[in-house]
Amino acid sequence: MSDDLDRDDVSEGVEPSDPPILGVVKWFDPVKGFGFVLADEGGPDILLHVNVLRNYGQSSVADGARIELFAQQTSRGIQATSIVTILPPEGAQTATLIDIVGMEPDDVAAAPLEPARVKWFDKSKGFGFANVFGKREDVFLHIEVLRQSGLSDLQPGEALAMRVIEGKRGNMAAEVQAWETVLIDEDGYAG
Repeated sequence: MSDDLDRDDVSEGVEPSDPPILGVVKWFDPVKGFGFVLADEGGPDILLHVNVLRNYGQSSVADGARIELFAQQTSRGIQATSIVTILPPEGAQTATLIDIVGMEPDDVAAAPLEPARVKWFDKSKGFGFANVFGKREDVFLHIEVLRQSGLSDLQPGEALAMRVIEGKRGNMAAEVQAWETVLIDEDGYAG
């Protein structure tokens, strides 16, 4: 996939004056570097390029995720120019994770968000590992946790915020967010 897909038509860093568009991710292919969003208000599909996701701090987004974005008309159609928010797909369940580790949702939510970097992730295998800053132990990342968090894939070195819990086989991520989407408190920690 060429990185110049419609890039000449989009002014970098310029947000249209219209209010943001709410919609759902129809599909996104991180290998191809693009996908499409269906606006709640209808109309043609909105092109979502991987560079717009990267500017938001993610390299992928799960199919069916709710998204709020700015877009503009180009000579080739409507394109996303920036992302405001991404929410996990409706109906994303935490039951899979709870079954694996036997924890209550409140216990998971009580774990602090910690800054981490992706060590590696293989979407075809459905898992990978990350490292929390300042800690030596690897943290297991399961693809279902990504989907529940509105992500579909991760790249080595990608910055994350994770809620880490002790699973049956060691440390595992119970929730994953793009680092840029997490509020930072006055001490520099995710809140």
